[in-house]
Amino acid sequence: MTPTPQLLVIGLDCAEPSLVFERWRDDLPNLRRLMQQGAYGRLQSCIPAITVPAWSCLLSGRDPGELGIYGFRNRADRSYAEMRIADSQAVRFPRLWELLGQAGWRVAVLSVPGTSPPPAVHGSLISCFLTPSLQVSYTHPPELAQTITEWLPEPYLIDVPNFRSEDKQRILADIYTICDQRFALAQRLLADEQPDLLLMVEMGVDRIHHAFWRHMDPQHPRFVPDSPFAQVIHDYYCHVDAQIGRLLAACAEETVVLVVSDHGARALMGGFCLNQWLIDEGYLVLHEQPAGPQPLDWRQVNWSQTRAWGAGGYYGRIFLNVQGRESEGAIAPATYEHERQTLATRLEALSGPDGQPMGNRAFVPKTIYQRVRGIAPDLIVYFGDLAWRSVGTIGVEQHYTLENDTGPDDANHAQDGLFIWVDPQHPGQGQQVVGASMYDIVPTLLKRWQLAAPAGLRGRVLDALYQTDG
Repeated sequence: MTPTPQLLVIGLDCAEPSLVFERWRDDLPNLRRLMQQGAYGRLQSCIPAITVPAWSCLLSGRDPGELGIYGFRNRADRSYAEMRIADSQAVRFPRLWELLGQAGWRVAVLSVPGTSPPPAVHGSLISCFLTPSLQVSYTHPPELAQTITEWLPEPYLIDVPNFRSEDKQRILADIYTICDQRFALAQRLLADEQPDLLLMVEMGVDRIHHAFWRHMDPQHPRFVPDSPFAQVIHDYYCHVDAQIGRLLAACAEETVVLVVSDHGARALMGGFCLNQWLIDEGYLVLHEQPAGPQPLDWRQVNWSQTRAWGAGGYYGRIFLNVQGRESEGAIAPATYEHERQTLATRLEALSGPDGQPMGNRAFVPKTIYQRVRGIAPDLIVYFGDLAWRSVGTIGVEQHYTLENDTGPDDANHAQDGLFIWVDPQHPGQGQQVVGASMYDIVPTLLKRWQLAAPAGLRGRVLDALYQTDG
């Protein structure tokens, strides 16, 4: 009988490589041991480097343009108003568990972003933090939900409620709860179902960064000296490491292990009020100026005079208002490329509040993706290389702010996540792999089990993982 699982994938959303590989390496004995037994390195994320679409990119080998998913919410059509959350039904390409399931593998999938509502799988699946509530179907098969209530001593927590708030003690307690519940469910699924693939994503790492980064980082603009929360991120990484150790102990010696994050983390230096800048520069025209700070309401906009508008978030999305494409387009198609390039150049040249260049980067979707499906932004903008958030608020006097428009938030994402790979058939020497991309994960895993890769995958096989033999 084949020992189970053949493959264990532990996703740590937002795990920061500099903390795991350098700063706290000696405090994380289980992750350190995995690094020493295998290979590890930074893992370049997709653009944009955010949870949705990143996990679907990593697990399908497709980029956001191919998926047609450019963020949590995407334009549903060419109207000005409607944005839709990207759910599991928006992912039109097979992900890892489907590819392996087609090869006969029994799978157990737990809390992977992009799995709500829960798709059918060859095994079991518990959906992600985007599940609206426990009153809707969140498992496959559906009866697994009742089993979860019997397994857990307290109600299953889908996510940390309102993690952007000042209720830090409650947030911290909830973060530990979701971590412990995820790993407890992983242990039960492993024992009861003996899957060939166990794939889980732990979201607490992301939540603790957003809630507590300024308490540990003296370089943060809102650093809290002598904070009682100064050690909570470190202590949480140690807690997750211990949970990983317990899960590893329940696996077969032959199990291939992949620990992976979809992006990293960094201090959030502030926000850039993108729509207010577009108003002040004449791109976005309102019928009436707001009396004070407020979100942009599409009904306020004089669309016939507007050339561009934006959406806030960890990165900026800019949409151009093009004649024949949008209902009240103001940009002639013949000048579209010139308008876009001019706007990109101006954004990249912006200085920060200190007068120094911000280091902004503006991306054109068709130049960074293999294909562009759905309705992509005309520009994707990283402010300060993700040191600054894009804020959609209008009615403000300054373009820069330390206030976040969605609630207190200490951290933004960083472009590089991490991976740690251990394959007992190919023992490693702790080699650090350079230049890996999240798109390389699927082709590498399929090659390991000599399974044919779908045509058109963006990544490559990480042959360096098999050059670590003693």
